[in-house]
Amino acid sequence: MDLGQAYFEIGRNDVALDEAKLALAESSNYAPAFHLMGLVYMMINENASAGENFVRALNAAPGDPDFNNSYGWYLCQQGREAEAMERFARAARNPYFRYPTRPYTNAGLCQLRLNNDAAAEEQFLRAIQADPANAEALYQLAAIAYRQGHYQVAHDQLVRLHQQLRSTPASLWLGLRTARRLGERNAEASYAEQLRGRFADSAEHVLMLQGKYE
Repeated sequence: MDLGQAYFEIGRNDVALDEAKLALAESSNYAPAFHLMGLVYMMINENASAGENFVRALNAAPGDPDFNNSYGWYLCQQGREAEAMERFARAARNPYFRYPTRPYTNAGLCQLRLNNDAAAEEQFLRAIQADPANAEALYQLAAIAYRQGHYQVAHDQLVRLHQQLRSTPASLWLGLRTARRLGERNAEASYAEQLRGRFADSAEHVLMLQGKYE
């Protein structure tokens, strides 16, 4: 299983699947193997097989927070957002979960699929309470603030993000547009230069060149 997980993390899904099957050959009800198979099948868009294996993992270990979080994300991708939120809540409530920031973040992303910014914001705030360096949650909080016209709040979240973690094309593009809204021309120019210098092939850089700021 350790070998299968390692291969999964570097994108060798075929080998990861083989290793999980070997683990099941040794122990036919081994929940982590079903979970890994679910992750692999979800990654390669074999959704029926993914769902079946997540359910098998949870049947063997219904309280496992990692399994509930993964199955929640699968359900969200299948348009079953209400069921997904229940799974994320179960994962987050488990006091032994080492990564409580994950289900909060996933719950926020799932709420965004429902266009519910208020509920998403609540989840992302919980995510950064659990892990102040959660880049996805910080970015999404900034994006929500920008959509709501709270440009200074968006700016502050992005500063916090960029102080802790490496910037991405998406975070630089949001920073540029936020600075533009605030009339901060020096900051806007700095973001533009970073996009040009580091991410010239990105879709965000193309949008900047086209002047499509919204």
